[in-house]
Amino acid sequence: MPSPLIQTTGRRKESVARVRLRPGNGTVTVNGRTAEDYFPSESHRLVFMEPLRVTATEGAYDIDATLHGGGVSGQAGAMRLGIARALEAPRAEERRVGQECRSRWSPH
Repeated sequence: MPSPLIQTTGRRKESVARVRLRPGNGTVTVNGRTAEDYFPSESHRLVFMEPLRVTATEGAYDIDATLHGGGVSGQAGAMRLGIARALEAPRAEERRVGQECRSRWSPH
């Protein structure tokens, strides 16, 4: 059985990033290439890795991203948003479960 997969989309300016996150060892693939090859600038790599640094999950997930449109800076920003949404997705499901139990007519 394949490991759980989270798919999200990030957009920035004219750039669109489809991000797939799965538990792994921290491999980042962008349009079939390594992140270092696709983003030669360290500053762009720092931009899209920010959500992983903030949540202390660097190296915990394998990331596969498909980017198109815009420039390199916009693509890095779109990828950052896609990764942040993917990291938030499981928590959003937990919140929804708690909300389903409450009725708007309930006195709670």
